[in-house]
Amino acid sequence: MRTGSEPATARSALRARFWLSVWGLLWSAFGTVAFALLGRPGWAAACGVLWLLVTIDLAVILRHIRQGPHYQPGRDVPPYRPPDDGPPYPGPPRRRRP
Repeated sequence: MRTGSEPATARSALRARFWLSVWGLLWSAFGTVAFALLGRPGWAAACGVLWLLVTIDLAVILRHIRQGPHYQPGRDVPPYRPPDDGPPYPGPPRRRRP
């Protein structure tokens, strides 16, 4: 059910994003080293660029986590305020069949 306040009350699974970034960081670092040792500079460079992007994403995620509940509400905060009197935009009126 939409309430119209979704952009203001949107929530992100920062812990899941953090662990996925850690997983990506490990694999991209491994890929960079492995391809460099195997003599594949193109693949090593591609993994190195991915490593850089994952590191930047991890820094952004940690920054958002450290900003606290203003940007990441706790489990006790509902994702939106329930509507008081039903949907905000009622559908078109229905015609009666003769």
